[in-house]
Amino acid sequence: MTLEPIARVEGGPLAFAAPSDGSGRLFVAAKDGRIWILRDGSAARDPLLDIRSLVSTGGEQGLLGLAVHPEFPADPRVFVDYTDVNGNTVVASYRISASDPARLDPASERKIITVDQPYANHNGGGVVFGPDGMLYVALGDGGGGDPQGNGQRLDTLLGKVLRIDINVDAAASASYDIPADNPFVGRSTARPEIWLTGLRNPWRMAFDRVTGDLWIGDVGQADWEEIDVARAGASGLNFGWNTLEGAHCFAPKSGCSTAGLTLPVTEYGHDLGCTVIGGAVYRGQAQPLLVGAYLFADYCSGRLWALDAADSGPMAPVRVGTAGAGIAGFGEDADGELYAANLDGTISRIVATTR
Repeated sequence: MTLEPIARVEGGPLAFAAPSDGSGRLFVAAKDGRIWILRDGSAARDPLLDIRSLVSTGGEQGLLGLAVHPEFPADPRVFVDYTDVNGNTVVASYRISASDPARLDPASERKIITVDQPYANHNGGGVVFGPDGMLYVALGDGGGGDPQGNGQRLDTLLGKVLRIDINVDAAASASYDIPADNPFVGRSTARPEIWLTGLRNPWRMAFDRVTGDLWIGDVGQADWEEIDVARAGASGLNFGWNTLEGAHCFAPKSGCSTAGLTLPVTEYGHDLGCTVIGGAVYRGQAQPLLVGAYLFADYCSGRLWALDAADSGPMAPVRVGTAGAGIAGFGEDADGELYAANLDGTISRIVATTR
């Protein structure tokens, strides 16, 4: 597998979303607070949205996530996840400008969730729509080593994947509803938005458009990086942080219980990299060798790996190439073709060849 550069954008690209409107456009979010439009392998001169004045960008902060409403453009909303000037997480929507369909209206922002961040790192940041039309939001544990124990607490949104219904009336006082089948609805000691728990820093996540499985790259602490998967319909899973790092005891260092925990589908040690970048299951047509493979990478080493998405694991990842350091995100276009973003500004197409 190789990366074929097709474009460059400013600001540190790291997330993708594609409207299913027949336009062939691919939206690219950059860390600095801008969203760019790619079409036919070229980047538009002006951004779709520029919210740099709202976004803090130090360290792991920035504009971190991007999703397009599945009924776009009938529902003209685009959703973002960013850290605000105080360092807190904001999930918000923006609408296409009434006067310019190539722009999002900055004045149309509607904040959906704001989450206080106790530290500047482990913000998570992924936002994706599931096949059920719900919005899923990934949040990190709030700080290195999980000093507040958020991964295993249910009274906080930190260290979780949330599932919310954003299809509420624009005039409603609440910006989202809680789906009635969320796993912790009705439990007084738990936040009802929670769908999955026990995560450290779920940096990128993606649904398999064929099976509905949710794949998550969860960044490790000292020794292990992991890929987790929630099969279609599975809810309330606990991926173990900070009892576990990967499939290994973290706190305590030995003798920990894995009862009730869901182990990663794969993991790799820090001898092979430092930060897992979750990818996606390939379901396009241009690269038949990749169909049914979950592809992901490491930010530091640039190693590219593949997994058989149908395998229940645990399994060893298969090395399929090298992306180079700085890869920060993968994304699909409307046809299921895969792209990668590097923080140096390079946008690449995923290409598979036989040796």
